[in-house]
Amino acid sequence: MGIFEKFKLGFKKSASTFTSGLKEIIIKKEIDDKTLNEIEDFLIQSDVGVVASAEIRNIIAEKKIDPNKNKVDEINSILKTYIINLMSPLENENFFKNKSDLNAILVSGVNGVGKTTTIGKIGKILKSNGNKVIFSASDTFRAAAIEQLENWAKKIDVEIIKSTQGSDPASVAYKAVDEAIKKQFTHVLIDTAGRLQNKKNLMEEYKKIANVTKKIDPNAPHEVLLVLDATSGQNVINQVEEFNKIISITGLIMTKLDGTAKGGILIAIAKKYKLPIIALGLGEKEDDLEIFKAEQFAKAFTQFN
Repeated sequence: MGIFEKFKLGFKKSASTFTSGLKEIIIKKEIDDKTLNEIEDFLIQSDVGVVASAEIRNIIAEKKIDPNKNKVDEINSILKTYIINLMSPLENENFFKNKSDLNAILVSGVNGVGKTTTIGKIGKILKSNGNKVIFSASDTFRAAAIEQLENWAKKIDVEIIKSTQGSDPASVAYKAVDEAIKKQFTHVLIDTAGRLQNKKNLMEEYKKIANVTKKIDPNAPHEVLLVLDATSGQNVINQVEEFNKIISITGLIMTKLDGTAKGGILIAIAKKYKLPIIALGLGEKEDDLEIFKAEQFAKAFTQFN
């Protein structure tokens, strides 16, 4: 199965809900102000965001859709072009390429977004590209998280630095980065405890993990990834806002896009924050993490071939 087919299949729920809703508005109607308002409202309800929805409405209005052409195809084409223009600059395929220098990567997010599983999948892609990967089990609040990351380490055959439940998460990260330098690893993937962005003490702990890595390498962490759950809808906007205040985010990964009817939230985030989008989670399987490509996302989201 090609990458586009996987995207299309992964987005099936989101795309079918989106395109059928859009068709319902457009079909057999003149594209007048009333219809344009309905399209804009529908886009907002699909979590595309107020700003992006207004821009798309204006583009459709300016284009003056030919009533003799297939209106659904015309508007789908406008949407696809808008998404590609907005999101192409946010691609970061370089993230997964073969590296020679150390890359300490801090992976964060709220409870239940799939951080640990995502780290395992990232590790697999990095390793397949010839990188030398080590995991840091710095989610020491849950024994299950340590065990889960250890299982991933065994599954993809990478090393792991861990400690016991309740130990200092920052010390585990420190040991992992130190070990990476000694053994010339290219990537340290640091798992962190799921934390609500409004819990000050947990966010301070998160900041401490980042600061400890700087004691070994002043440029660490080299990447700070925020994992987001697409099924959380508009809540992810607030998560990006708050996590970015603590440590500047360098990349986003969105999971569970296969389980939501509102994949448009990624468009809203792209418009508001313009942060690199590293990858998308399209399922539970080992290979269900896809490197983000704007054109594939646009085609799959609109189901416009």
